[in-house]
Amino acid sequence: MPVRKSQSGRVGRGKGFGLGLAVGSAFAFGGSGVAAKPLIEAGLDPLHVVWLRVAGAALVMLPLAVRHRALLRERPALLAGFGLLGVAGVQAFYFASISRIPVGVALLVEYLAPALVLGWVRFVQRRPVTRAAAVGVILAVGGLACVVEVWAGLSFDALGLLLALGAACCQVGYFVLSDQGSDSGERAPDPLGVIAYGLLVGAAVLTVVARPWNMDWTVLAGTADMNGTPVSAGLLLAWIVLIATVVAYVTGVVSVRRLSPQVAGVVACLEAVVATVLAWFLLGEHLSAPQIVGGAVVLAGAFIAQSSAPARTSAEPVASGGPERELSAHGNVA
Repeated sequence: MPVRKSQSGRVGRGKGFGLGLAVGSAFAFGGSGVAAKPLIEAGLDPLHVVWLRVAGAALVMLPLAVRHRALLRERPALLAGFGLLGVAGVQAFYFASISRIPVGVALLVEYLAPALVLGWVRFVQRRPVTRAAAVGVILAVGGLACVVEVWAGLSFDALGLLLALGAACCQVGYFVLSDQGSDSGERAPDPLGVIAYGLLVGAAVLTVVARPWNMDWTVLAGTADMNGTPVSAGLLLAWIVLIATVVAYVTGVVSVRRLSPQVAGVVACLEAVVATVLAWFLLGEHLSAPQIVGGAVVLAGAFIAQSSAPARTSAEPVASGGPERELSAHGNVA
């Protein structure tokens, strides 16, 4: 009996530690847009900010890439897919969208991804989904209508909303990619290795697209305006690379390994809340009461859609959480 009690205590502490990591990961991810927007407004192109983020994180994670170099031979399609969609695509569309619309709105639009995945499952793969999942989709779409205030004729920049939707679609593309071969019984790749190579692939792609040699590097030596307060551009970039990318991804992966994907998905919803609150206080991006209510409905719909995913291994990525959680889920199910 004492042995059982000891084991139970270790499990409880492990889950508590995992929950703390999941919360920390959500806060780290949520702060990326708030730190990036002042750099964009200071004169950097959104694609250049994305390149700096991904290339910087890739350098930090390079030792892990060397350690897991066998992945290049074993899972080249996975690495390419994560790099193109989960890193380059999602980040480029997201940062481009926040240059035109509020950070919180852009992230809430991305939370349509779980609903879009279920649409793919139902209408493309022709697999059944539960009624609860369908309700989650309806809630997410209805909440989004409140967030963008459709009754006012889309008060936000239409292109900015399309860019945010593009980020959600890139996330869906990675979810679908991760579903391929998930029933093959192969050994799951180390998620930290996949992150490292995904960042390297993303950096390579973004180097061609963003052409960083044309970037105004002098911006990084100055300050950026954060709602009237000058902040070192270098400090903002360090936060984006080290905290909002490296720490966020690593803690997210470890938390999913200690918690179920469903629990991690619930905690991941904090990311949108954190981003919205930080943007409110640090950038002065206030949301109206209907938008706040709509955002809560979007998160509720996303949570229901994720937690009601079909109970099979390949569907677990749908339950993995926020816009930047796709790798965490894959590391748990591939």
